[in-house]
Amino acid sequence: MTFAVHGLPVARGIAIGRAVLVVSSRIDVAHYFIKPEEIETEIDRVRTARNAVADELAKLQTSVAQMGPNDAPHELAALLEVHQMLLQDEALTGGVKHWITDRLYNAEWALTTQLEIIARQFDEMEDEYLRERKADLEQVVERLLHRMKGTAAVLAPSPPRRKRPAAEDDDDPTAADGIDAPLVLIAHDLSPADMLQFKKSVFAGFVTDVGGRTSHTAIVARSMDIPAVVGARTASQLVRQDDWVIIDGDAGVVIVDPSPIILAEYGFKQRQGDLERGRLARLRHKPAVTLDGQRVELLANIEMPEDTAGAMKAGAVGVGLFRSEFLFMGRESQRQTRLPDEEEQYQAYKRAVEGMQGMPVTIRTIDVGADKPLDGKAGIKQEHLNPALGLRAIRWSLADPAMFLTQLRAILRAAAHGEIHLLIPMLAHASEIRQTLSLIEFARTELDSRGAVYGKVKLGAMIEIPAAALTLKTFLKYFDFLSIGTNDLIQYTLAIDRADEAVAHLYDPAHPAVLKLVADTIAECRRQGKGVAVCGEMAGDVAFTRLLLGLGLRSFSMHPSRILAVKQEVLRADTGKLEAWAKSVLESDDPASVLAGN
Repeated sequence: MTFAVHGLPVARGIAIGRAVLVVSSRIDVAHYFIKPEEIETEIDRVRTARNAVADELAKLQTSVAQMGPNDAPHELAALLEVHQMLLQDEALTGGVKHWITDRLYNAEWALTTQLEIIARQFDEMEDEYLRERKADLEQVVERLLHRMKGTAAVLAPSPPRRKRPAAEDDDDPTAADGIDAPLVLIAHDLSPADMLQFKKSVFAGFVTDVGGRTSHTAIVARSMDIPAVVGARTASQLVRQDDWVIIDGDAGVVIVDPSPIILAEYGFKQRQGDLERGRLARLRHKPAVTLDGQRVELLANIEMPEDTAGAMKAGAVGVGLFRSEFLFMGRESQRQTRLPDEEEQYQAYKRAVEGMQGMPVTIRTIDVGADKPLDGKAGIKQEHLNPALGLRAIRWSLADPAMFLTQLRAILRAAAHGEIHLLIPMLAHASEIRQTLSLIEFARTELDSRGAVYGKVKLGAMIEIPAAALTLKTFLKYFDFLSIGTNDLIQYTLAIDRADEAVAHLYDPAHPAVLKLVADTIAECRRQGKGVAVCGEMAGDVAFTRLLLGLGLRSFSMHPSRILAVKQEVLRADTGKLEAWAKSVLESDDPASVLAGN
């Protein structure tokens, strides 16, 4: 039966494929694809864990048998017996083997997937006693997961692919019955670390129950240039493994089990999107110059050094934002139990510089906390009452000077290989600025003392909280350039947690207060002859390109997938004519309507 689930559109395009469910668990479970040659290893891991749990239960049964009737009720012995039966049940063991062998899921993912399937069968049982056995099954699986925790294998680079049958109708995406079909990911939520893992795979689209337009799930989905819908609330409960799903990333709609007519309609839309991408690709080598001759800098936002290849392919003229925190995340699933040391970071930054082939690379120092937690072994408590307002970004770095100095030394050393701009996130106070600059100088002193080679860097600060935007002159005394992080600037100006779907509808880039802070920052930097860029989501949204040009912005940094669309807007713009119009937008009580009417 066809039905639709509505959420927030966060990454454009149409995806059609089979559902892959990532099931939530009380235990933090890694999800990744294994290589075919690792199938037996993963099955052995499950078998070893099962044997260990069986022994554990057997010992408990022995202990219970040795107790008196008053110390151990009969129900306890019966319960342990049920757990032993569930542990050996073919529905569990056979299902897990299926997901590992046929889908190349890692063992933990296979277990939680099969748990979800069996649990739904329990839910549908009329007998109350049998329905309640679902909790027993969950406990058994939790025991297995505990046994396997910490034994994850390394992520395989690609998802399972299967050879198509010869007699297949290529015009019908469902004709292959799932074999070689695109896969779409459905989850309650995805951590940044999970997204980093899936980024290395080839999912055609994402759907999550929670999240807002600028949640990290949304940002990374856009970075993969694939359709995504977040805040779909009940999607992970309504969609089942292997369901056919259409993700409409333009409308924020997820259509499950679509009819042939709907499939044909969305197949047409998908092909139209592909044609549009092909047209934009012709602009790659064309300089971004407006009709009145203003040269505009289109830079790339990246998460890992390897992303520079995509930036180059999209025609970026540099990296405007290297989110260095992604080097620090998702390490537990790769069997790395420590944060990256100076040498590892240096090599990563050096690869980014080399990848951009002489063009500048702006590296933002680590911005963790709030919606971007580090792995549990980071050693710093992360449970804050209001994480977005707590210990994050530069506050985190200043609270751990040794970690910060390690990163600064690595960045300074990498600057010997090319042009690097050092960007500091979330500064608010003059004292923080002075403390940060002092540590940068101290990092140079440390490198001098050991005779290490390092290079010069331009220093920049992010303007992402109102306090910074309202004290620009202080910032411009100390920094060579500013970069406006609109995602956080909107969050803090409007007091909206950008990761919370309950208030996502209040997230408004066109709010007059936000636009005024952005306009004032651009104007003050231009007055003082300092560089200024926008590196938040607003920079890659073509709905704002003309406004930002009219406000005087000449440097945009965005995900590489957005560069060509923005370049098309730049090529059609006349900044001389846009200035007066931009002023009228700022003066309006309802800027969104003025923008929409342009």
